[in-house]
Amino acid sequence: MDENRTQLAALLAPVRDMIADAPWDETLAERLNAAFPPESDLFRAMEAACAKGIEQGWMGLQGEEVRKGARVVEPGPATGGMSVDVVQLIDYSGPHHSHPNGEVCAVMPQDPSTGRFDGNPQGWAVYPPGSAHWPKGEGGRVRILFFLPDGAISYTEETASLQSGAEGGRGD
Repeated sequence: MDENRTQLAALLAPVRDMIADAPWDETLAERLNAAFPPESDLFRAMEAACAKGIEQGWMGLQGEEVRKGARVVEPGPATGGMSVDVVQLIDYSGPHHSHPNGEVCAVMPQDPSTGRFDGNPQGWAVYPPGSAHWPKGEGGRVRILFFLPDGAISYTEETASLQSGAEGGRGD
């Protein structure tokens, strides 16, 4: 793992520690929002890391402007066996996918007064194991940093999956 990804994994350690053995449900979302609210230093540092990683290209986001993303950190010891993915949606819905082991999301809209991810405002959202959805970003650009145990995600259409950026992105 390169230095940028190592630093990101270290930054996310308090979140990883909280979610590692917890049931992934509505209660976990409430706990995350209480412990790491959008105005907290950690949440702001996550937003800054995503902005910097996208700007510098090391996150390797791929796709159309309205939907792009990448696996930024592969599952491994540094993340407790979870992948860290980042996606950016601009007034976009889809593609349908499921979360075999669940998904924990940090929702980071450009404009917190209007931006939403699946109706969730800036903050944390949790999808339990076996859940599925058509992810919807609305109200302008919304970035989502999310954890997937074992990196497990299942797209209805294989062509819809985002390629991994964990090895350094496209290398334009």
